[in-house]
Amino acid sequence: MTSAMKQDRKRNRVRRHMTAVVMMAVLGVALAAGAVTGPVGRISTGRLYGAEVALGNGIARVYIDLLEGVPQEVGVALSEAALTGLPDDHSTGGIQMPDGHRMFEQVLAMPANNPTPYKSVMLGWNPGGHEPAGIYDKPHFDFHFYTITEAERMAIDPADPQFETKANRHPADTFAPGGYIALPGGVPFMGAHWVNPLTPELNSQPFVQTFLFGSWDGRMIFAEPMITKAFLDSRPDLTAPIPVPARHAQPGYYPSSYRIRWDEDAKEYRVALSGFEWRN
Repeated sequence: MTSAMKQDRKRNRVRRHMTAVVMMAVLGVALAAGAVTGPVGRISTGRLYGAEVALGNGIARVYIDLLEGVPQEVGVALSEAALTGLPDDHSTGGIQMPDGHRMFEQVLAMPANNPTPYKSVMLGWNPGGHEPAGIYDKPHFDFHFYTITEAERMAIDPADPQFETKANRHPADTFAPGGYIALPGGVPFMGAHWVNPLTPELNSQPFVQTFLFGSWDGRMIFAEPMITKAFLDSRPDLTAPIPVPARHAQPGYYPSSYRIRWDEDAKEYRVALSGFEWRN
């Protein structure tokens, strides 16, 4: 091998090394910024945020954490100020509940390029809680992660002559969350709720946080963490398992747990579905 050929090989090795160093640097900057784009321009690793909505003195928004295109968390982020300045039972607006309390709802849009079956999140603030008295009558938030469209949710209307029939038409056991039971009837513009009869607040313990599911007209339509404001104020870090149905009507990434935590770096409270796996 000639001296010139040896020099060319050396220069090529240096170029390859420098290219690798530059690519790693670019990747590091992208990760620090929270986004790495894939070959089609979609973010494959990082955090996606949906549109902001006002909540209290702050904001709420949906986020999705991705790792190589696979969702790690799908949740709602509440800014630090969102837990202050919230409306109370005497505030205008909201929905007057049968028990006299008010509920304030906002629909949160999913981020673009959402790879999950969830189509929106309905965030409910209940300043005086709701029925049943003595259990859920504490100030708390509802986080409904819906797999149906907003139009389909709004069609859960008591003006529908089939309302009760659809509310009590439950999914087959293979599609239902194990250990949960369906409550009779349905809540307008929400659906029928399923509860875990072993959850602490249904067994003479105080309500702090719990997890529900929902169905309508024979299919599961939402997953719902329900959490007291006091628990969020404590800035917890809790991860708990949730049941995984044997089958899903729509193949996709579905969670096996949920997490409630305070993100010190982002200064956000996070309520998220987690432990995602691909399921049919």
